[in-house]
Amino acid sequence: MVAPAAAPRVREVVEPAVTAAGLLLEGLQVAGAGARTVVRVVVDLAADDERELDLDRIGEVTQAVSDALDATDVLPGAYTLEVSSPGVDRPLTEPRHWRRAVGRSVTLVRTDGGVVAGRLVEVGDGAAPEVVVVPVTDPGKGRRPKEGAPVAVPWADVRSGRVEVDLSGVAGQDDDIETEG
Repeated sequence: MVAPAAAPRVREVVEPAVTAAGLLLEGLQVAGAGARTVVRVVVDLAADDERELDLDRIGEVTQAVSDALDATDVLPGAYTLEVSSPGVDRPLTEPRHWRRAVGRSVTLVRTDGGVVAGRLVEVGDGAAPEVVVVPVTDPGKGRRPKEGAPVAVPWADVRSGRVEVDLSGVAGQDDDIETEG
């Protein structure tokens, strides 16, 4: 079993390895799983990183973290290392999360409980940016969505947000695939 105090020590080893790989440590969890320890590392792109967080980059940072853990005695015995990205469904909690989502469909919840759903078109600079969403409403089957006037929400009024996965363009893509019978 892993002592709860191990997580801060593991973070001291893992974070520099993640940073050296050009990524940010978004989350870390150390848990016991039978005789093994499981180390779950969530990495994300830096605010100024224009590249994708693809499997190659995940593989590189996994190797760097593994090497760093193996070079120390922070985890006695065997461990399982799981490295992942936050995923598309992660909440938008930081300005950098919002900036990466520009152009995507989002749902923004205001501190007063109001909701703005639509296309994220702009996120201002700084630590407390203004977030601009163009509301989009679906008038029904076969009709084009309607865009409303842009809504600018000051950072202090943003309670939470989430990217809405749009699979509308996926339908019918299999129609072009021919199969042999």
